[in-house]
Parts: sequence; C-alpha cells; structure tokens
Amino acid sequence: MTETSQSQTHSLAHRSWRRYRSVPIIYRIAAAFVLGSALGAVLGEQAGVLSPLGDIFLRLLEMLIIPIIVFTLLGGMRKLTPSRLGKVGGLTVGLYIVTTTIAAAIGLAVANLFDPGSAVEFTGGEAQEAEPPTVTEVLLGIVPENPLAAMVEGDILATIFFVIVFGLALTMVREAATEESVTDAIDGFFAFIEAGTQALFKIVWGVMEYGVIGVFALMAASIGTEGLGAIVQLGSLVAVIGIGIVIHMTVTYLGVMTIGILGQSPIAFLNGAKDAMVTAFAIRSSSGTLPVTVTNAEKNLKIDESVYGFGLPLGATINMDGAAIRQAVTAVFAANLVGISLGLGEQILVLFTVILISIGTAGVPGAGLIMLTVILSALGLPLEIVGFVAGVDPILGRLATTNNVTGDLAVSSVVGKWTDAIDFTEGTWVDRPASELGQESVTTDD
Repeated sequence: MTETSQSQTHSLAHRSWRRYRSVPIIYRIAAAFVLGSALGAVLGEQAGVLSPLGDIFLRLLEMLIIPIIVFTLLGGMRKLTPSRLGKVGGLTVGLYIVTTTIAAAIGLAVANLFDPGSAVEFTGGEAQEAEPPTVTEVLLGIVPENPLAAMVEGDILATIFFVIVFGLALTMVREAATEESVTDAIDGFFAFIEAGTQALFKIVWGVMEYGVIGVFALMAASIGTEGLGAIVQLGSLVAVIGIGIVIHMTVTYLGVMTIGILGQSPIAFLNGAKDAMVTAFAIRSSSGTLPVTVTNAEKNLKIDESVYGFGLPLGATINMDGAAIRQAVTAVFAANLVGISLGLGEQILVLFTVILISIGTAGVPGAGLIMLTVILSALGLPLEIVGFVAGVDPILGRLATTNNVTGDLAVSSVVGKWTDAIDFTEGTWVDRPASELGQESVTTDD
C-alpha cells in the first residue's frame, strides 16, 4: 500500500469515527439495546456466545464503583464544613426515605386496583429462605471492621461510612490547623482527589463508548437465554409494576420534584439523566450505573460535587424506590396466586418491610429476589413463588433500577436547590439542541 493510500485510509477511518461519535451515545446505546434484543430473539440460546462481551462491560463498570465512591465522596467533603454536611446529609437521607415510602404506597395502590396474578396458574418453583435484616444488623453492617477489606469486598455502605468519617476529619483538621504546612498538605491531598476524579470521568467516557458493544451483547445473551415466554406468561405482573413506576417517576420526580420544587422543565431533567437511565435499564445495577450517574450530575445537571458526591453513592445503596414498587406489587401478586387476600394490617407490614430491607439490600442484579424472599417470609406466603417470579426478574430488575437511578438524580437535584449547590444557568437546564445535550457527559476532545 502506497503512502498516499495509507493516508487516505487513515483519513477515511478518522472521518468515520468522528461521524460515529457525532451521534449522541444515548442513541447508540439505545440502538444496541434494540438490535441485541432482536438478535437474541432470533438466535435463541446460541446468542449466549456473546455473554463475555457483555460481562466485560459489567466488569468495567464494577471496576469503577469503589474508586468513584471514594473520590467523589472525598471531593464533596472538601467543600463541606461539618455543619453543612449535617444539612446535606439530613436532607438527602430524609428525601430518600420519603420517596421510598411514597413508592411503596403507589405499588400497593396499583396492585389493589389491577389485582395482578388473579388469573395466573401457579406452577411452583424453588427458593431459599432468607431472614429479614434487623435494625441492629443494618446499623452494625454500616461500620466496617476493616475499611480496606470493605473496599476490596465491595461493601458499599461500610465504604461510604469510612470515607465520610475520614473526609470529615480532614475538614475539621484543616479548619483547626494553626500550621500552614498542615493546611497545605490537606489542600494538596484534596487537589489530588480532584485530579483523580477528572481522570475517572475520562475512564467513564471510554467505558461508555465500549458500552455500545457491551449492551448489544448483554441483551442478545439475556433474551436468547431467558426467552420471551416468561414475560408473556407473567405479563400482568410486569404491566402493573411498569404502571406503578411510570406513575412514581411522572408524579413524584417530574411533577412534584422537578416542576414543583426545582421550578424546571421535566424534559430538561430527563435530558440530563437519560444516559444513566438507559445504562441502568441495560445492566440492572444501581451501583454499576454509579459512574454514569455521577457524570450526568456533574456535566449535565450541574449539581455541585458537595451534594452529588455524598448523595449518589449513598442513593445507589439505600434508595430503592423502584424495588419498593416492585416488591409491593409482587407481594399482592403472590397472595393472589395462592388465593389469599392481604388485609390492611398485612399491607402495612409490606410497606414497612420494604422500607427496612431496601436499606440493607445491595443495588446489584438479583437483589430483588432476595428482597421478595424476605417479604414472602414475613407474610407467611410460600417461598416457591420466588422461583415462579424469577422468570421475569431480568425485566423487573431493569424497570426498578431505572427508577432507582432516576430518583437518585432527582433527590440530588432537590438537595442542590435547597442548599444553593446547583447551577440552573448551565448544562441541561439551558435551552439547547438535543444533540448537544446527549453528548455532553460522554464525549471528550479528540
């Protein structure tokens, strides 16, 4: 090949890459989702050969979870005094509890209205019994015996607790320091954290570019293995949970929080959050989506790091609004399968159980089945129902996780508004072409 031909080939490849990159990542991932699902439906179990490509995407995201938590939390602590941390933390945790309670109530309401499962034949299944976590167990689990071991094992709540304590101690030392060398050392450490955070954002960009391939492979393998039969058979459960999630997202997040509290356009919020929402739907993990959620908060929604650095890692663990809706509806569904009608007292038990176990259940794929086992045990319903419902766990998990991640960003936006830590003059809040908004969080200079 001559030098001229090589130059032309290189130029063509560069132009093709730029043209590909000009399409917002959200649309590329959406296309990969649809095409992967179609391929899985056509090839069936043979599509499972693509699983390793999807597993790589999941591993890349999982690789970033602990670093993102450590760096964003410490970066947020840099801007927080102890008194401000108390305000931000109290507002964040309080809102998470309120939205989870609302979500569970919505789930029970739509379940009672549509009565899912009343016409479905229960064929049995297998499940392992699990005990609900006590308040003491939840509280003890937050405090790590070994912080480094907690990070290695991916214990998110324990990691968050240690990083908050360590970051708070640094800010207290800096405020009380009388020696300039101590202040300079702490400022230098926080400067390193800021540089590391920006480096992580660059890594997130690369992971999301690969995510087009990863999502395609995940969907092809998932649909090819699970098939569409279970979704059709248990359509009433999926439909009612979907209705509950749509109501919660529309009324609570977009209506009350975005329009009512933020005073902003719900379309602007969705434009800013859509990368995280699509990623959450694709991988079924709030924790795995955290790198993308943080990037959306930083680049699109323009939330200050002092708020999202605390609220998003915490929300990925304890904010389970979608799971609350899912478990509330599934509890009624399970009772209907065996011909039992849940009374008011039993539904109140469901409500409180969902809120409690949402704090102690990790935001990872499959956690929904663990939560369901706990609720069925509390209600005295047969645990074999878990095996029956497991057939549609992939789609239910995607719906719930999308809701969870959207709620994390909505809560962080509201806390940002209440603490003057969000800029409504930039990012997604500004009236700009959709093509610009879609790329902001995942593109970088060539």
